[in-house]
Amino acid sequence: MDLGDLIKGDAVFANLKVKSKKQAIQELAAKAAEVTGLSEREIFDTLLQRERLGSTGVGHGVAIPHGKLTRLDRLVGLFAKLEHPVDFDSLDDEPVDLVFLLLAPEGAGADHLKALARIARQLRDPSVTSGLRNGADSETIYQLLTKPLTSSNAA
Repeated sequence: MDLGDLIKGDAVFANLKVKSKKQAIQELAAKAAEVTGLSEREIFDTLLQRERLGSTGVGHGVAIPHGKLTRLDRLVGLFAKLEHPVDFDSLDDEPVDLVFLLLAPEGAGADHLKALARIARQLRDPSVTSGLRNGADSETIYQLLTKPLTSSNAA
């Protein structure tokens, strides 16, 4: 699965201005509502409910908030590089500045898990995250996100 299958260029946001984890999730929920046509509130509530189970801050400044929605018909991704890192209750206690939001249909099952694994692989590659952090605009960031991983990192 390529990240290009999950995310489109208009769903990448460079230098998103937020002051907290909750505000980051809220801003991304609003943008996800535009992309999906679903209710911003429904998306936000779904993401918050998932965060209550445990932080989606996976470490090294990366968070992958995700959730399943009954009225969604496909996997949808959004990405934001935050202007300033925020506390995300991450596993390593590091603040987060790279956020990949994944929404999946209720019955996505294995596809949802495969997508999460693919996102995690891409975002644990230091050359990718460095490039994302240095990316000045959404187009540059989109190109980096959707670039295939080298075989040594693809596993």
